[in-house]
Order: sequence, then structure tokens, then C-alpha cells
Amino acid sequence: MPAFAANLAVARPEEVAIRDDVREMRWAEVDDTLNRVANGLNTYDLGERRRVAVFAENAVETAMANLGGLIAGASVVPVNFHLTAEEVAYILEDADVRVLFADARTLERALVAAQLARVPTVISWHAAEAGSEPWEAWLAGQSAQPADESRPPRPNLLYTSGTTGRPKGTELPPTMFAGGATVAEHLANLGQDPRAANGVHMVVGPMYHTGPLSGARLLAAGVSSVILGRFDAEKTLAAIERYRVGNSVMVPTHFVRLLALPDSVKQRYDVSSLISIAHTGAKCPVDVKKAMIDWWGPVFVDAYGASEVGTTCSISSEEWLQHPGSVGRALPPFTAMILDEAGNELPPGEEGRLYFRDATGRGVVYHNDAEKSAAAHIAPGVFTLGEIAYMNAEGFVFITDRFSDMVVSGGVNLYPAEAEQVLIEHPGILDVACIGVPHPEMGEELKALAIAHGEPTDAAAVLNWCRERLSHYKCPRSLEWVDDLGRNTMGKINKRKLRAPYWENAG
Repeated sequence: MPAFAANLAVARPEEVAIRDDVREMRWAEVDDTLNRVANGLNTYDLGERRRVAVFAENAVETAMANLGGLIAGASVVPVNFHLTAEEVAYILEDADVRVLFADARTLERALVAAQLARVPTVISWHAAEAGSEPWEAWLAGQSAQPADESRPPRPNLLYTSGTTGRPKGTELPPTMFAGGATVAEHLANLGQDPRAANGVHMVVGPMYHTGPLSGARLLAAGVSSVILGRFDAEKTLAAIERYRVGNSVMVPTHFVRLLALPDSVKQRYDVSSLISIAHTGAKCPVDVKKAMIDWWGPVFVDAYGASEVGTTCSISSEEWLQHPGSVGRALPPFTAMILDEAGNELPPGEEGRLYFRDATGRGVVYHNDAEKSAAAHIAPGVFTLGEIAYMNAEGFVFITDRFSDMVVSGGVNLYPAEAEQVLIEHPGILDVACIGVPHPEMGEELKALAIAHGEPTDAAAVLNWCRERLSHYKCPRSLEWVDDLGRNTMGKINKRKLRAPYWENAG
């Protein structure tokens, strides 16, 4: 059995280990459930890569499936619950998934995706549709005996939106994976997580992202977790007060929505239990970050990086107040560099392309795609996340723009190519480019600039047409008809130039 859960069941038998909006579990039940999930998964042929996927919204069961998969020695693939069946099927097939977990909101799409990708087993909770094995009945049929923890632990396989229209898979990097020769060693390493000193953990973002997924892994350090559903600002404050939350992971959009609450609501809740809030997903506007520090205190730690590599830069609230707007200094094994377009290193204060040297030589590695992996580097272990920045003499990095096409909306990375490939098929569109434009709440949003094939059609109808073929969050929120996209003689578009007019007066 997972030693951490068994020991805690004895030491803190009445403590709620994990809870969501509808249920709570004490440590003894966590122990029993994780054993059953791990033992149940090990009755299947999981293939050489031992991949299982979780396609479900935030819930206790989502956490149990993720952590139970890890204990089984499986590589768990967290799948964005907004995706269409066809998009999910691509991920399942690319990852060679053998078991798929789903919930009531995703099951219909999960069943179609499983059929398309030939995934033999679908297990679902809170769902009434036929075609899957009900979670409770499946658990009841599995052994509660101690799970075999002698297998090697396997990192999650994470999928981001694709630069060329297909999602990219990347394993959880070593900087975010506790390692160990066996699952038992891995769980022991997780038990040493320094965040255990920060008290109750609150999961705010969707658990297909690495940050929110840490709430499941923190159970191994004896940290109780509160899992929230789709974000609601006041419910978040209420949860902090009620459960004496000590730490969480949030993105700037959460801060904007919290700050938008009336003062009377903000003052109603006690947030004095907070010790550490990891801020990730995108650079936070200076005024938003300052307002949050004024309200919650210096509890914020910025973690700038990406799923592919983990945190590359970090900055505390105290440091940020001395260097407002910075995303911090590089963390080992990374060294930050500002380069010009020819690859020459620039001195402090000069703006250029932000690169990182990985002392381990690993850099960015994409699953099944050596070409995409190579494209992220200018030399072995020297990679970029696509940002324009400058660095001061003390090594603090300041992001100023982006040279890649990526758009960060509400902490979610979007690659315009996915929407462009759909929109170019519309009979009323001759050419199209999607760019990021300012949005007061999401930071930026996706906008389509299109050349009409004949007379321009209704923009709203074109956007609806796109949403019928692609996950809504990947589709542009607006479309503007233009006469020219500025393609050069090689057919390339300068998206920085297209973006510029929309950002000139942005805060």
C-alpha cells in the first residue's frame, strides 16, 4: 500500500485528505482507493509505454486516477477536457493510450475518441451512459492489497497546442519529476516536497495543467488538498477561509477576476492563512500583481517557464517589488541569455530574443517529433520559449514581447496554426492569419485577420463555423476582414507587425 497514506490513516485518521464540491476522503479511503486503482490498471496490458489518460474535469476522482496511475508505474496523459472527440483521439493514438478515464461531461466524446483510437477500456465516474465501466463498480472489483511499487515511475505525457496544427506531446521534465528507481522511491521523494510546510493546498486551475496536477502529487507529502471546479472568484475566497488554505497555483486571469469583486466581498473573507501562491501561465501585468500583493501580502512566487522544461525563472514578492514587472532570475540548471537575431549575446538592458542554456543538455524534447524538438534550439541544450526580453545587470529578466506565434490567453497556450488550418477551409476565406490582441481579463485573446473570397460574409457566422470544427477555446474570439496580410515574397507573415497596432495603447 502507499506508505504515506497508510501512515497518515493511523496518525491523522479524522483528517480530510482530499475534497471537492461533492465528496471528501480521509487518508484511509485514499489508501484503499489508490491501491485499487493501481492494482486495477495492472490487470490490463498497458503496452510498452504503459500509458493511461484522464479526460475529466476537476474532481477527487480525477486526482485519484492521476496518482493511482503513477503508483501503477503508468505514464498518465492528462487530456484537456475542452477538446473535441477527434482532437482527443489524436492524442490517445499518438500516446498509445490503453485505458481512458472520463466523467459525465466528457464521456460522450471519450467513447467516440476511444473508438477512433482503438482504446479498449473506458472507465467513467458520475456518468449514466452505457459503453464504459462505472468507476465505483470498477474499483469494487479490484484488489485492495498493497500495490506493487517495484516498477520504475513514469512521468506524465503532456500535450500542448501545436505550432503546425497538431498538439505536441512532451514528458514531464526532470525539473518537475521526483525521479527514483522505483515507484516506492518516487513516492518517498515526493514526500520531501518543501511545499508540505505550507499547509492545505487548493487546486484552482484545470487538472490537465502541470501546476494544478501538483495537488494530487502533494498528497504523497501528507498535504491535504481542496479541489475547486470551474473558477469562481468568491467561491475561491470562501474556500481559502473555510479550509485555511496555505498554498495554491494561479494564473493572472484568476487575479484579475478576484480583484474585480466588490470591495465589500473582498473584505468579507479571511485570507491570512495563505503562505505561498505560485503564479504561472503568463507574465502578470504590473498593476494587477501590485494590487494582489497589497491585498494578500508578499505570498506570491512567480514561476516562469513551460511544460516542456519546467520553471526556468523565479522571483519572490519581495524581489518583484524591487524589480516590478520582472519574471525573475534563471534557476539551475538553466542560464538565461538575451541574443540578437544572429545569435550574438547582448549586454544588460538591451532587448533581444530570450534563450536558456540547460546545463544538463536536455533542453526541449517533444514526443515522437525530433524535428520539432530541434526547432526549439539554436544549439544543443540552448532553447527558447519564443519571448522577446531584456535582462538587467543583476540577471532579472523582463519580458517585453513575443517572436513566436504563440498566444497566452488566461494562462493557456494557443498556437494560431490550429485555428488557421480550420478557417482557411471556409469557402468565404481566401487567406487568414490569427494573432494575439489585448484582453482585459485573459491578458490576450485570439483574433483572426482574413481576406475575403469575394464579398465578406458575416464574421459571427464564420466564427461559429470554426467552433463547430475545433474546440471553442482554440477559436478566435473575433474576426476582422482585411485587404492584405503583408505576406513577403516567400509567403511568410510578420505577425509582430500585424499585432503592433492592437498593442500600441495597451496597458
